[in-house]
Amino acid sequence: MIAQPILRPPAPTLSVVVPIYNERATVSAALDAILAKTIPGWTIEIILIESNSTDGTRDIVLTYRDRPRVKLLLEDRPSGKGHAVRAGFAHATGDVILIQDADLEYDLNDYDVLIAPIASGRQSFVLGSRHGQGGWAIRKFSDQPLQALILNCGHWGFTLLLNVALGIWLRDPFTMYKVFRRDCLEGLTFECNRFDFDWELLIKLVRKGHRPIEIPISYNSRSFKAGKKVTMFRDPITWLWALAKFRFKPL
Repeated sequence: MIAQPILRPPAPTLSVVVPIYNERATVSAALDAILAKTIPGWTIEIILIESNSTDGTRDIVLTYRDRPRVKLLLEDRPSGKGHAVRAGFAHATGDVILIQDADLEYDLNDYDVLIAPIASGRQSFVLGSRHGQGGWAIRKFSDQPLQALILNCGHWGFTLLLNVALGIWLRDPFTMYKVFRRDCLEGLTFECNRFDFDWELLIKLVRKGHRPIEIPISYNSRSFKAGKKVTMFRDPITWLWALAKFRFKPL
């Protein structure tokens, strides 16, 4: 009797969606780190969305177009982070999706702990909480302390508002590290183009029944002088509108 080969299931795939715009100072280090990242038992698919930067970032990103596991999407014009992430979702084929900026604020070593609850089947949606280092203040700008204070206070105000509206309790719903099974997106459509996409994505996933757990992560905040793109006046208006709209609009 001839022994039959043991057929092992294919390794699950993590799709890392990376929106990129005007990140010349950090993009090479960030992309090199993502390409070097490995997770035992997983394949990593990297989806780069470059939004026609004005600082030479696109030229750097183009050097990665033929790298293994990389899909490169080139946008004709910058339409916002949310627009870029949505484009990345459309090309993601992995079992799990993770959103990753092209700066150096977040630590890729946290990938393993973030996907573990999903890999075990215990969770469908995980958030990487930037309160992992303790304390109430997420952002600590040595060069812009007043702006950091305003953003930290605003964070808690908006967090409370979102928690009350959705009937949940989260400490950092606006973290970039939103990690979820790709099938969580089935049946959902998205429309936000800027940072209000964070709100739309979270609200729709929660309303669909995917209650996230928060896992502490490392975070090294950067100030506006260092390249932070969120605005302190325009974007909060779009966040409030997103909450009012997507909390009650049919999915």
